[in-house]
Amino acid sequence: MPYKGSDYYRPRGEEVRGQVNTWIRTSGEFDGVVDFDRAVADPADPDALPPAYDSGDRLHPNDAGNRAMAEAVDLALL
Repeated sequence: MPYKGSDYYRPRGEEVRGQVNTWIRTSGEFDGVVDFDRAVADPADPDALPPAYDSGDRLHPNDAGNRAMAEAVDLALL
């Protein structure tokens, strides 16, 4: 999930996060994917949580962010 602006953010970590997310989305290794990254990414800055979903540390989603992740789950996958 996006974490730009958090104390843990590093450019190399962001690069790896992008590579891993691309692999998860495109590898075909999974029967289904729930893409929490896209569910909570800020449209203006996809590497960050938008203020509406940020708990305050730029890392963990708040209640609205958790709701967005829950709504991203395709129940047909279950």
